[in-house]
Amino acid sequence: MYKLLLSVVAVLLLSNCGLPASERVYKVSGPTMGTLYHISWVDQQDRTSQVKSRIDLRLQDINKIMSTYDSTSELSRINQSTMWPVQQRISTDLSDVLAKALQVNQQSSGAFDITVGPLVNLWGFGPDGSPDRVPEDDLLEEVLTSVGSDVVTLSGQSLFISEKRYLDLSAIAKGWAVDDISLLLESYGIENYLVEIGGEIKTAGVKPQKVSWKVAIERPDVHLQQTAHRVFSPGNRALATSGDYRNFFVENGIRYSHTISPVNGFPVEHELASVTVVNNSAAMADAWATALNVAGPADGMRLAEALELGVYMIVRDQHGNLSELTSTTFNKWFPEFLDQIP
Repeated sequence: MYKLLLSVVAVLLLSNCGLPASERVYKVSGPTMGTLYHISWVDQQDRTSQVKSRIDLRLQDINKIMSTYDSTSELSRINQSTMWPVQQRISTDLSDVLAKALQVNQQSSGAFDITVGPLVNLWGFGPDGSPDRVPEDDLLEEVLTSVGSDVVTLSGQSLFISEKRYLDLSAIAKGWAVDDISLLLESYGIENYLVEIGGEIKTAGVKPQKVSWKVAIERPDVHLQQTAHRVFSPGNRALATSGDYRNFFVENGIRYSHTISPVNGFPVEHELASVTVVNNSAAMADAWATALNVAGPADGMRLAEALELGVYMIVRDQHGNLSELTSTTFNKWFPEFLDQIP
């Protein structure tokens, strides 16, 4: 699902003090991919300038490949094609992220779809839109015909698109970048770190004194008050959270979410307020958080169980009361998670 930056459920980072002088936590941050990154790591020497320079250069490279805002990016050039079908050789990075996106699309029965952008724009939730009205049925049907990853075929670095499509990697690119920057840190011999880009997070190792990295999952608050709902330690894993409580509009008393189903073209109507996916890959966590947010609590949890995904859901009933659902894999990884008092 096309994930708008303002609609992503924020994940709050928690920090520790009182670290020994010989081993410190170093932090860098900066703008990237229309959002911000925050990276912390443990080191015995100050290499912040060198590491930050490498991080910024790598993120610029990723943006030049996957951005839809940069008209000269590799992805934009594909979208600007005037002759269809399109067949061309693509970079290894673009091939890798597309392969993951198409995998989740297939496994989620289309709930995750990188071609959904035209529908999101039609409903007014795109970067230039202002959501305030329901589109006409005939226009919705017309746009729906231009959505669907079934026409996209990838074989190694060979990309084939049989019909005109607009590809948008917003719902997986930030997670992919988190994985990539994690590998960059490891190339420096850094084993203990936290990487966060636009709410997608990966942690590894521990902080000094063997203190775990901790993150918080935000309480889904329609009044936009950022409050931690649950705090936990992901361990050597990544996580991503997706929700629909920040970006919506109301027409004739009906609430329309920014989360658009690529299958029927309408905003989802289920009671899932937010979903967090924990995975070894931040890219897969990112994509699956979007897919399950589209699928809803019942179908989403069935998918999570079938694919052994680590999933935590917050469900809001018609009275505004919150309840929680966790998958078997999530419970195995975090057996004491629900013992906390929210």
